[in-house]
Amino acid sequence: KSLGLNLSQSKESALISFAYNVGFNALKESTLLKKIRANAHLKEIDFEFRRWNKAGGKVLRGLELRRISESSLYCLGELNF
Repeated sequence: KSLGLNLSQSKESALISFAYNVGFNALKESTLLKKIRANAHLKEIDFEFRRWNKAGGKVLRGLELRRISESSLYCLGELNF
């Protein structure tokens, strides 16, 4: 599926990982995507990635780590664990 964005490979990979985990429709409706489309500062985009760290209303360490990695890949072009 296409979001109509022209992104680097690392940014695209980060969004694919995110969408694979939360669902493509969730990504399409997210503030994260709105910020990306608006060319928001990377700090804002990082914040939006990291908000998606809960399942069943509870923060999960695994999701925190996944979002840190996805954000790092998007914002810095590299994976950080």
